[in-house]
Amino acid sequence: MTDETTQAGIERIARALAAGGRNVVFTGAGISTESGIPDYRSKGGIWERFKPVMYDDFLRSREARAEYWRRKAELYDDFAKARPNPAHEALAALHAMGRLEAVITQNVDGLHQDAGVPDDAVVEVHGSARRIRCLSCGDLIPIDDVYRRLREGDEAPECDCGGFLKPDTISFGQGLDAATLERAVALSRAADCFLVIGSTLLVHPAATMPVHAKYNGAFLAIVNLSDTEYDEDSDVVLRGKAGVLLPAILHAVQAIVAEGASGS
Repeated sequence: MTDETTQAGIERIARALAAGGRNVVFTGAGISTESGIPDYRSKGGIWERFKPVMYDDFLRSREARAEYWRRKAELYDDFAKARPNPAHEALAALHAMGRLEAVITQNVDGLHQDAGVPDDAVVEVHGSARRIRCLSCGDLIPIDDVYRRLREGDEAPECDCGGFLKPDTISFGQGLDAATLERAVALSRAADCFLVIGSTLLVHPAATMPVHAKYNGAFLAIVNLSDTEYDEDSDVVLRGKAGVLLPAILHAVQAIVAEGASGS
């Protein structure tokens, strides 16, 4: 890890991004807490309020499914009202500039897409809470329809085929989608610059993406409020809010690109 001032770190990251190549960003809950979405691990987070419902229990027990949906309904307003913050918008601007190939995210809120990153450039390793899927037939059910049924007293919604409905996210004890994980690994291994934003890098296998990137020669930078176990292996580590640091990085990239264009 390089010990340097915040401004110097911003400039180093900006130069790496401005150089072009295959730039990949990996985001965790820390980028979305600034949009009002609660995280899981911090004090007062979701896991402190609720014991997770295991996937096998969800499949086995109607009572477990009802409890799962009760919690989702309680958290629904936070997700429904959330809007992209300056960090999401900065990443969308970098993508529009051609300086960001893809966003690999642990988040399930869809805020990267709302900010303007195309859906095919976002790899949602833990799925999306914006989709409700039948676990039997695989059909997608409109999310508003499901939450309307919850408000009307349907405690554990089921599909017309009789299958259990569940947000299209990865629950405890449920395996990640193999194709999605393979794409995330391939992007990480091919990255020239790999930027981690707002993740403690504790949840595996998603947290191994920086390892794949660094092992294959990428410039690795971490922007996070707290320490991570990969800090010492990083080229730059910045401590601070994503909504402050990412716009600063964007502005630095824009300045470097503009300077290069004027000198050509």
